[in-house]
Amino acid sequence: MLSNFFLKSFRILLFPFSLLYWVGIVIRNKLFDKNIFKSSGFALPLIGVGNLAAGGTGKSPMVEYLIQLLKSKYKIATLSRGYKRKTKGYTLANEANTALEIGDEPMQFYLKFPEIAVAVGEERLVAIPQLLQDKPSTEVIILDDALQHRSVNAGLNILLTEHSNLFTRDFYLPTGDLRDLKSSYKRAHIIVITKCNPNLAITEKKNLIKEIKPLSHQQVYFTAIEYGAIYHLFTQMEYKWHPQTEVLLVTGIANPKPLQKMVEEQTPSYQLLQYSDHHIFTVDDLAEIKKRFNKITTANKIMLTTEKDAVRLVKFKKELLDWPIYVVPIKHRFLFNEGEKFDTQITDFINQYKIN
Repeated sequence: MLSNFFLKSFRILLFPFSLLYWVGIVIRNKLFDKNIFKSSGFALPLIGVGNLAAGGTGKSPMVEYLIQLLKSKYKIATLSRGYKRKTKGYTLANEANTALEIGDEPMQFYLKFPEIAVAVGEERLVAIPQLLQDKPSTEVIILDDALQHRSVNAGLNILLTEHSNLFTRDFYLPTGDLRDLKSSYKRAHIIVITKCNPNLAITEKKNLIKEIKPLSHQQVYFTAIEYGAIYHLFTQMEYKWHPQTEVLLVTGIANPKPLQKMVEEQTPSYQLLQYSDHHIFTVDDLAEIKKRFNKITTANKIMLTTEKDAVRLVKFKKELLDWPIYVVPIKHRFLFNEGEKFDTQITDFINQYKIN
């Protein structure tokens, strides 16, 4: 709690830099609005998934949700920037790639859905034609983290905003988490309020919609986090929770609090080893993880991490194969029985295009 207080105090001191940042993004958006900076479209369905804040809204699970929804109906591809990868330019994922080469989230998509095309490229305007050249049968492209990248016009933009940190209540970096103008929500066609209480009341739903002030063409949905069965990182063997299990929770994600809450509901004791978002695990980190785990004296103990972190830890297979290191998958669950409505809106958008 004390460290959080000092962090918040420090961020408030950075307020002048937030004003400069705000000026910069105002100018950039104005240049796009006045068509001085050009935006381009493509003659196939592009679905953009993004947010206005810096991480923690559930973009990767939303991309996976869309993949699951569409992969049996259309030939789909994902295109990501490949954040924190050690390479540049366009790459189409293949079995020889690692998270260091294409980024952790694209690597996660590739490992979970090997039947679809997964590509990375920081310049989407350049990467999309290259992707279509490599995979000419592609019918739909899901653009991961694309809302603020305005050089490409997605036909359908999905904006995610976290329930505990709505963009309407946030401020600009570095004092807050916003990396784009609050008014940029108007470019979205769908707004999803994520990480809600599963028992969110109808009255709060109405109040949140009123606060966001969606435009007439915008649909607002609400989702809660749902965790899947925990499995071993290397053997894929499912883990059954023991009431006395002690957990070393290893995370390199923007917001581990929902995961911490889930673990607290499963076990009376856990320890958190938290790294920065998209952290590239090193040999020294591995030594620290093992040291912390060995200090736990309980017989029933496991390491637990996220799927996004797992693709950055898999390189230590030799060192961790015999260790009880498990992975917890995460997905969106739509509230108020509106999942089917969301699915229909997605497929209706795609079906506007002539897809063979």
